[in-house]
Amino acid sequence: MTVPTVVFLFDVDNTLLDNDRVTADLKRHLEQQMGRERQERYWTIFERLRTELGYADYLGALQFYRIEQPRDPQVLTVSHFLVNYPFANRLFPNALDALEHVKRWGPAVVLSDGDVVFQPRKIERSGLFEAVEGHVLIYIHKELELEDVERRYPGDHYVVVDDKIKILTAIKQVWGPRVTTVFPRQGHYALDPHLLKTYPPADINIDRIGDLLQYDLSQLVGSGTASVRKP
Repeated sequence: MTVPTVVFLFDVDNTLLDNDRVTADLKRHLEQQMGRERQERYWTIFERLRTELGYADYLGALQFYRIEQPRDPQVLTVSHFLVNYPFANRLFPNALDALEHVKRWGPAVVLSDGDVVFQPRKIERSGLFEAVEGHVLIYIHKELELEDVERRYPGDHYVVVDDKIKILTAIKQVWGPRVTTVFPRQGHYALDPHLLKTYPPADINIDRIGDLLQYDLSQLVGSGTASVRKP
């Protein structure tokens, strides 16, 4: 009997790493270094960029802020704060254990959206790059790049772990019974009542990433195919 090849795809922000706390720390640092008004201006730029690009670009927002305030020396302290942030301290409990747990059955791959500088830096400094043995994919819109994901990591079945129910729904629509969607209820996106009402539930819902340790391979694969068979 042929054993199916299973690939495990993990999001980063608010899935393996508490990015809400990173953002809160950055807000405090900005206000301390630049004052409330300029801190608020940075986030206005940040949100505009996120709408335009489709992902969070912290350093890009800082560049645009610098154009507006070319003589503000505090820009450099904020840059230092971002680049040298201790991301390993913001991993969720048992996040690394969850990766090791599934690596017994197939490759664990980081599948993230983000910019080409800060997001790779975050993944490296958090220890996630080493934990997944360099298996990292970063796209602008990962749900639109599934063909490329399959080409790089061929599999009979995929298990996708992500805190954004919108992303999980989009992936399920493409891969159908070939994917099991796992939804950790962590972070502000995962707790947004509007999003939860808008999209169908994932194949597996867990309260935290560490709960993945309670699942074996048959449950992780079987939950994906069973959900498609439901009327």
